[in-house]
Order: sequence, then C-alpha cells, then structure tokens
Amino acid sequence: MSRQLDQACSRCGERREGLQRAPYPGELGEELLQRVCRSCWDEWREMEVRVINELRLNFMDPAAQEKLARQLRAFLFPADPPADE
Repeated sequence: MSRQLDQACSRCGERREGLQRAPYPGELGEELLQRVCRSCWDEWREMEVRVINELRLNFMDPAAQEKLARQLRAFLFPADPPADE
C-alpha cells in the first residue's frame, strides 16, 4: 500500500514527507506507514544499528526480535504507552 507524501509524524509532530511503502510486513508496517515521516524513519535506521550492536541482539532468537520491536516503538511512537515486557 502506498500513501500520501505529507503526513503528521508521531515522533517529531511535524508534517513531512511520509514513507512510500510499509517498511515491515503486517500490522506494524502499516502503522509505520501511517504514522512516521521519512526523516524520523531514517533516524531510526541509524539508531537500529546501535541498538542491535549495544544489546548484542541475535535475530535467531524471537525474544531479540521482540526487544528490537519494543525499541522501535519507544523511538518512533514516544507518546504511546510502553508495551509490557
């Protein structure tokens, strides 16, 4: 699914260019598409590398995938309540 180019971002609160398509499959991807601007997504991609390295996440472990998803949500959706661990 494609979306409009200008949208209000949940992270920065500004109206900016949105993502062209969902960066992940499923519900999370659609939420990112609807709520995150391109600029904040690019910031997350840089932060994601740091999170993976600092936490030494192993993606063969489903718990590591969940941990990264929680970090993504905290970074891109700061006004949302934190997910239970």
